[in-house]
Amino acid sequence: MTAAAQFSPDVVVIGAGMGGGLAGRALAEAGLSVLFLERGPTPPRRAVNAMAAEPGNASARELLGCWPAPTRAIIGGVPSLPVANQGVGPGGTSAFYGAALERPARRDLETVGAMAHPTGGWPVGHDEFAPWFDRAQQLLYLSGTSDPLGDPPAVPLLTPPPLSPAHEAQVAQLRRRGLHPYRTPLGIRYLPGCLECIGHRCPLSCKMDGRSAGVEPALATGRAQLWDRAVVRRLLGRGRRVEGVEVEVEGRLRIVRAPVVVLAAGAMSSPRLLLASASEDWPQGCANGSGLVGRGLMFHLDEMFALWAPRGLSRQGPRKTFSLRDFYDGAGVPGLEPAAPERLGLVQALGVRAEYGLILAALRARLESSALHRLPGLRLALHLPAAMAARLLGSADLYAAMIEDLPSDENRVLYDPDNPDDLLFTYDFPAELLARRHRLRRQLVRRFGRGRILFLNHRPEPNLAHACGTLRFSDDPARGVLDRDCRAHELDNLYVADASFMPTSTGVNPSLTIAANALRVAGIIAASRSASRKGVS
Repeated sequence: MTAAAQFSPDVVVIGAGMGGGLAGRALAEAGLSVLFLERGPTPPRRAVNAMAAEPGNASARELLGCWPAPTRAIIGGVPSLPVANQGVGPGGTSAFYGAALERPARRDLETVGAMAHPTGGWPVGHDEFAPWFDRAQQLLYLSGTSDPLGDPPAVPLLTPPPLSPAHEAQVAQLRRRGLHPYRTPLGIRYLPGCLECIGHRCPLSCKMDGRSAGVEPALATGRAQLWDRAVVRRLLGRGRRVEGVEVEVEGRLRIVRAPVVVLAAGAMSSPRLLLASASEDWPQGCANGSGLVGRGLMFHLDEMFALWAPRGLSRQGPRKTFSLRDFYDGAGVPGLEPAAPERLGLVQALGVRAEYGLILAALRARLESSALHRLPGLRLALHLPAAMAARLLGSADLYAAMIEDLPSDENRVLYDPDNPDDLLFTYDFPAELLARRHRLRRQLVRRFGRGRILFLNHRPEPNLAHACGTLRFSDDPARGVLDRDCRAHELDNLYVADASFMPTSTGVNPSLTIAANALRVAGIIAASRSASRKGVS
């Protein structure tokens, strides 16, 4: 720590997840010195644990990579304590993700044909983003196949390992039903001994996350350092500059200074930190003159269902198999209104089998939302139907249909000064989102075939791991916290490189978009620093 304390970086990166890790790597490779400030500890590379979820022991949760403080929420008007889905430590949440790295379609960022973009379009369009998606795809070693309903990427995907005979037969079955499955693009290198590591840490540096693809290559340049267990308390400054980062390390408060600060703590924690940085110069919080910090919180709605592969065939092969976008724009299916395209999302294999515990949890969720939930003994009696269903679904895989969420300023991250480490948010389901959900479920039954699909969730379920949109970028300072470069409108040296920049959630997993934008932001910072050093204004 003594040597680290003498380090004077060009850039401080707050957070070492997918966005912070990739941004820090690109900055270090561009010749800038980088200091990562990461709240969580650095686990041994051989650690393979899943994200902890028990609320009682904060220290144990943090050691296992889970945000230590409670997540408090009001979801659909109901106060709740949802399971925390924010990771800590190098890699952040991405250390536990399933490595699905889907590229958004053009309609996700722009108006396309009859599908008007709900915000008028992102400040940076599809073509401008394309080279950064290409670069992220290369750094993350994406393997898979192209979506037959979309445009192939300019950089070909790597060849994935072959599917099992059972899943090959399932793909053929879906194609006969007029569907268009393709191999899910995955950030997995499939090194010898690969476990796929879906939902837990990778011990081999095989899964490409914020640690393996970002922090570790950055440190290898010799121009980056990592302070772990470093709890950033607030940003300090005046006027249009962040002049210091107040960070708690080993129980002591330190002030870290750098010409540029990159905030990449995640869509929940980044706005929380800005709101915690209120001062005389920033009475509503840092970068919050517009009052928009924390607003526009989005997730995806996940429709979980079980789908059967043909029986009697070997299932030896990759677990995370295919996606399809036949429902992406949700239009043109006879008898299902509306006829115009609407914003749905993709269907994706989760790489998880429909086992007893998952089925029991789904049945209990249905019971809790029904009029029978008060009947004595009924909750306990669900064990028998769950066991019977597990036997019946022995060859079923779990899938998720992700429905695109759209921004509402009433859905927001909050800050509680009495409990500053808590993740606190309020989220309500817009009526139009619930209507889209209903229509998607009908489409899924129609296209997959009644009796071939079993829904496992009854109530709408936001995917809390896909939080985004709380510091959205916009060319208009009255409509966004950040400008098109993801620099705060009100500050000259504060940039954001996590999911909070997104003005819409898109119809796909956010990880590739986070990575691509982090590389784009790093390129902007590197070019600006180079110009500054040469005396170019």
